[in-house]
Amino acid sequence: MFARFFSRMLQPPASQCRVCRSWPAQPVCDACVAEFAQPQARCRTCALPLLAGLSQCGACLREPPPLDLCLAAVPYAFPWAHLMADFKFNEQPALAGFFAHLLKATPWVEPALEAADLLLPMPLSSQRLQQRGYNQALLLANHLSASKTRSDLLLRVVDTPAQHGLKRTQRLTALNQAFAVDPLKVSAVKGAQLVLVDDVMTTGASLNTAARALKAAGASHITGLVVARTE
Repeated sequence: MFARFFSRMLQPPASQCRVCRSWPAQPVCDACVAEFAQPQARCRTCALPLLAGLSQCGACLREPPPLDLCLAAVPYAFPWAHLMADFKFNEQPALAGFFAHLLKATPWVEPALEAADLLLPMPLSSQRLQQRGYNQALLLANHLSASKTRSDLLLRVVDTPAQHGLKRTQRLTALNQAFAVDPLKVSAVKGAQLVLVDDVMTTGASLNTAARALKAAGASHITGLVVARTE
């Protein structure tokens, strides 16, 4: 059922599957989506895998995160890690449409998008944006709901080292005070239901730090939405 839903959502010109190399196909064919993107039970506030029947992990029960809900489409593993690296680092922004459709086929994502007042992409530093040429989170958000996407509210005010090159403890501390809400636009955030969009979630440091800034500005509910989650 998942594969059939995904196929209806995505009908691009014929191309070769990036995983099994079947032809013709979407960037990833229906068979590979069915095999590698099966829905799984995840913690509702950090998206780590859980045993069926559970809703929250022990860490989130002990110390509730600022995210009210967190949803991930796939694990950051084969074949998604390679595709995500192409999307993010190898100048393949066209994969944003594919990943957005993958997200929309994930349980609970469509209701979260419908309930949201705004979608906020995780911001890049100006230096990293200049180097990459695009913000992959903004591309994803626009594909998910262009009419609700705002990239001018959440700001990155401190340029931090690339997260993929840091150890876990460094990730958790490097982002302190890295994000802020534009003080002239706080009214757009106050009382709003927000969806924070990013490509990959590792420790959750980036999303949680941004969520704290948004909660401090008065946001009422924040959902973290990512394509891939490390496990």
